[in-house]
Amino acid sequence: MKLLNASGCLDALTAPEIANRLDAFVTKTITPLPRDGNPPVRIAEVEHGMLNAIGLANPGRERFLAQTLPRLRGALDVPIWVSVGGFSARDYAETCAALEDVEAIELNLSCPNVDEAPESAAEIVSACRAATTLPLYAKLSAAVADVAAVALAVQSAGADGLSLINTVRGMALDERTLKPVLARGSGGLSGPALKPIALHAIHACYRATGSPIVGMGGVWSGRDVVELVAAGASHVALGTVLFADPDAPTRVRAELVEECSRLAVAGVDDVFARAHEGAGIPA
Repeated sequence: MKLLNASGCLDALTAPEIANRLDAFVTKTITPLPRDGNPPVRIAEVEHGMLNAIGLANPGRERFLAQTLPRLRGALDVPIWVSVGGFSARDYAETCAALEDVEAIELNLSCPNVDEAPESAAEIVSACRAATTLPLYAKLSAAVADVAAVALAVQSAGADGLSLINTVRGMALDERTLKPVLARGSGGLSGPALKPIALHAIHACYRATGSPIVGMGGVWSGRDVVELVAAGASHVALGTVLFADPDAPTRVRAELVEECSRLAVAGVDDVFARAHEGAGIPA
């Protein structure tokens, strides 16, 4: 099992010592053209989590490839995954085609904080599969009628794995004005409140596809890692916890060892095997 960061939850250039405690680093989502993102206020703390409406702010593909990616390679001792976004299948595919010497590509197919609506997830994955031989992980939202059906569709289109889940849409109201705190109104909810939703999506998608899954959503402890793995995750990503506890990668690893000992298993792979023994998962 690899421990990663959720895209957008860690700046490896300002905190490489944290990123290097992971097994791989996932970049912020990159779009073809630069984006300023949404106007402030863009982040709000809420009970059991956080709302964000950043809006895919990023330097754009050209600057990322020429400046940011070389700097990341110089700062990091761990493999790099690049999160790719866009507003058409062509946007995604052209960025994928331009990427070389990274471990994997995560296709951000489910950001709730932009207005543009791209083609279907399967169409995007198919275009990207034709554009690159690098491993493709499709990042999906749980805010659909049947997330397992979407997972099957992107698997058939060529996705090598899944990232589950993205944030879900939520809102916070100012206690005095009773108006939305975020300038955009709504934003993506992350943090502990998301874990039950993530567990359901991971479990359903693994049972449907058998694909490798990067599980994320509400991971705060070693116990949370165990639960996501038991649901079907092959790897786990830390997200909102990194804002509250920069030492989370080290702490969570230590807690994971303790949790495996409590469960009387040798390691996290045995947790996975115990949870899925006899489940009849597709090969």
